Formats: sequence, structure tokens, C-alpha cells
Amino acid sequence: MPPYYITTPIYYVNDQPHIGHIYTTTVADIIARYHRMTGDDTFFLTGTDEHAAKVVDAAAERGLTAQEWADENAAAFETTFAKLDMSHDDFIRTSQDRHKRKVEQYVRMLIDSGDVYLGEYEGWYDAGEEEYVPEKRAAEHEYKSPISGRALVRRSEKNYFFRLSAYRNELLTLLEQGGEVDGCTFKVEPQARRNEIIARIKEAEDVPISRKGRTDWGIAVPGDPDHTIYVWIDALFNYLTTVDTDERRHYWQGGAVHLIAKDILWFHAAIWPAVLLALRKCAGYEWVNLPRVVYAHSFWISEGQKMSKSLGNFIDLEKIDHYVETFGLDALRYFLAVRGPMGTTDSDFSEHAFIETYNSDLANTFGNCVSRVTKMIGKYFDGVLPRAVDLPWPVVKYKTYEIDVPDEIIASGQAEHTSEGVMELNLQRLTSDLRETSSERLLHLQLSDAQESAMSIVREVDGYIDKTQPFKLVKDETKLPEVGTILYNCIEALRIASVLLWPFIPNACEAFWQRMGLDYAAQMRANDEHDNKFSEWTRWGQFKPGTPIEKGASLFPRYQPPKT
Repeated sequence: MPPYYITTPIYYVNDQPHIGHIYTTTVADIIARYHRMTGDDTFFLTGTDEHAAKVVDAAAERGLTAQEWADENAAAFETTFAKLDMSHDDFIRTSQDRHKRKVEQYVRMLIDSGDVYLGEYEGWYDAGEEEYVPEKRAAEHEYKSPISGRALVRRSEKNYFFRLSAYRNELLTLLEQGGEVDGCTFKVEPQARRNEIIARIKEAEDVPISRKGRTDWGIAVPGDPDHTIYVWIDALFNYLTTVDTDERRHYWQGGAVHLIAKDILWFHAAIWPAVLLALRKCAGYEWVNLPRVVYAHSFWISEGQKMSKSLGNFIDLEKIDHYVETFGLDALRYFLAVRGPMGTTDSDFSEHAFIETYNSDLANTFGNCVSRVTKMIGKYFDGVLPRAVDLPWPVVKYKTYEIDVPDEIIASGQAEHTSEGVMELNLQRLTSDLRETSSERLLHLQLSDAQESAMSIVREVDGYIDKTQPFKLVKDETKLPEVGTILYNCIEALRIASVLLWPFIPNACEAFWQRMGLDYAAQMRANDEHDNKFSEWTRWGQFKPGTPIEKGASLFPRYQPPKT
């Protein structure tokens, strides 16, 4: 298996972390956890983007140096991510020497190759974003910033340019035809974002990558200290500088997955891959690959409105802490994954939606089902996992999702059509199918659909209990083997569901494993050989009869809003 490299954007240090930063990092964390469990040699990177001119201005307003201000806010990001139990393998800061040295090296090579050259530029400058906006796009936005809405400034200056136009055709071949250029493949997702960037690349011109005027904050253009490399080109290189070492280079060669928000699509899906195509022509860097995927998600809004500090609906660290303290970290992770803006539309972060998702999925479904099954094992079998005996498989209604059921399964009698046309399927086969569906969806970053497949197993366990009614069968002592088989099937299905749900709600799943006598958490942390724990743990029949089963407190107590 090739290594798996996933990144977040590196975050501006001009402010404290907020829900946008935490969302993207949580998504990356979920995906990284899944790939580690499947045995992939996984590397997860996040960090901070520090060389913006506005960092200097913000620091001066506070009587600080740019480095002091960057240190303060970078520490806030690191502390926040540690508190939220993010599993990143490295935290890159663009003010670190390891990054700056590499950026100087890359830009020097591009100057030598002719892909970066000194020229003169006149255009509309967006000071807040530190970039020039093409004439057509500036006019479309009435000569205001497409991001901040502030007025653009007409500027003329000498800059170093990157020859983006030279790579227009290669990028279009990759994106329009799904083709291969020099052994590289490259995708932009979702589809609407791919269409958007294709339209912009068709009109792409060379782009300035430096500003005139040397400051002590930023990276000078090699050989020309009068020019400073623009923050956005400096920042893009972080994905490569972090892994351009003998020990880590193989991660980049496997192709990175970049998770970003839609407002920085142009940099990541046009300029960055073109820069990498240019680097591939430089001696010693023929190994550089393109990202396998750039995935641009949408934004969070709050209570139906765009987030704004003035409106009081901004989801900042204080509010995030409130949700974690009230519902638990798993609940926050789950809500972000399930209700987040991974598609092309913005998502609403509302207290009502949060409580509804928590109670419906975590308390009433997963938490309640675990309590229901473990309680019956405790009551009927003294808290010891019973043995499944060779009895006809009880069936459950096939009613909550779409699955293609092979003809041989229907022919075997494990699945059938009822007189009402409802298909029924045994719990073992059902769990196996949903396991495959959930895994496939996670591979394609379809987080909400992946968790729905996993949670469907839990819902079907509830349906299975309602149909087979072990609480009634137990009244007949001769039916105890059948009751034991039913409960074994239930706990085995829940075990597999917990493995699927672990990337989303790791703390609750690890608590469940501990109660079941499973050492999965310890195995995960000691998985130095990159074994495929996922395949092993999601295989039916892993639970050993006779295992003590602990009921314990509810994993997710139902939340009742305080009465006012």
C-alpha cells in the first residue's frame, strides 16, 4: 500500500482558532485515524502561516514584534489542537528555519529554470489577501475584494512572476480529461469546485510571487534582498518543506490529500500544482508528485446567518469549550463530521441542530443500543458473553438504506422478499455489507455517509432485537441457546460498528472496547508495523464466548435542555 499524506491548510496567526480551523483539522484527523487503522503509513500535517504583512501591523498595534505575535497565536493553535486530541504528526510554522531554507532553495531553482522571472505588473491589489486580482474578476466584484469586500487598490510594481501560463494545458488535461501528465494524476473535489477552477485556469496568466521592499518578516527572493516572497507562495510550500527529508520524502511521492476551504481554491488547485510541475523539471526533484486530491469544503454559518463577531453568533474557542464541556469531545467531533459543509453548500452550526444530532444518533441510537444489549447479557447470562449456536439465522427488515444483495444470498434463504415487498436480511450479512460501504465512503472523504453506514448497523441491531424479542424468548428455558445466539449477534454487530465509528468518536468507542475486554486501543497505539487492524477487527466472529461484558454507565446520556 502507498503511504497516505493528509494536510490541513496552515492557519493565519493573526487571530485565535475558531470553528473553521477546528472543522478542517477534525475532518483531517478522522481521515488520518481511519487510514492508520487500515495499516497505511499515514502522515497528518497542520500548522500556521505567519509571514503576512498584516501580522507585522497587528503586532505593532500591540507593541510586539512580528515573531512575538506569531509565537503567541501559534501556541494558541497548538494548545487548542492538543486539547481537542488531534492526532497530527507534525505542526509546521512558516517562521521556522527548516521551512525558510527549503523555500529559498525551491525559488532559487525556479529562477534558474526560468519558471520564475523578474517583470513588471500593474493590476488590482487585494491588501487583505496580499494578492493581485485579475481585471475580469475585479470587475465582477465591483473592484472590491472577493473575500473581504474591501476596495481593491490599483498598483504597479516590479515583481518576480511565476510562469503559470506555461502549465495551463497540463492542468486542464489533468482536470478536464482525468488524464496523466508526466506520471502525475490530480483531482479537485467536489465536482462543482473542479468546474470552477477549470474556468479560471483557462484564463490564467503569469502570477506575481513577490513584493518590492525587504522587511525582517518574510523570506527574501534568493539573490535579490529587495524583494520578499509573497506569503501565499511561501505558505503553499509548507506541504513539501515538511516532508522533504530522507525519512519523510516517501509521503510526498505517494501524493498528498489537501483539505482546504473553498476561499483558497485558486492557490491550491491552480498555482500549487503548476509550481510542482515546474519543480519536477529541476535536477534532484524529479520525484515530486502532484497532490492526489485537493478537496475544498464550504463554510459554516451560525443560526442561519453568516458568522460575525458583531452579531454574536461567531463560534469561537469559548463556545467550542462550552459544547465540549456540556456534551463531550466526541459529540463535537461527530456533529462536525455529520453536519459539516463537506459539499458545495454552507452548513448551519446551531445549538438546536447540535442537540438534535447528539440525542438522535449518539444518545438514543449508539449509547442506548449498547446499554440495551449489555443489560440483557448481564441479566440473562450473568454478564458473560454467551455462545452462538448453529441455529437458523433470525432476519431483520431491510429498510433503511440501499444495498445490492447477491442472488446467492437470497437463494440461500438468508434473504427473502415478504408479501409487502420488504426485503429481509440476516444481521451478519447486513453488517458485512455496511462495513464495506462505510469504508468505501471514508476513502472518498464522504464522512457523513460513512458514519450513516456505521450507525445503520446499530439501528438494525435495535430492529433485530425488536423482531426476535429475546426478552420474551427467555421466559422459555429451552429457548436460552437461541437467546444467547441473538445477543451474541447483537454484541458482535455493535463491536464492528464501534470500529467503524472509532475515527469519529474515539473516546466512546475505546470505553466500549474496554468494557468488552478488547485491547484495541493499546493495539492501535503500538501498531508500528502498520498492520491492517481494520480488516482484522471488522471480520465477523471475533468475540470469544465467555468474555466478561461490563454494562457501565451510559456512553452518551440523553441531553435535556435546562428549563427556563
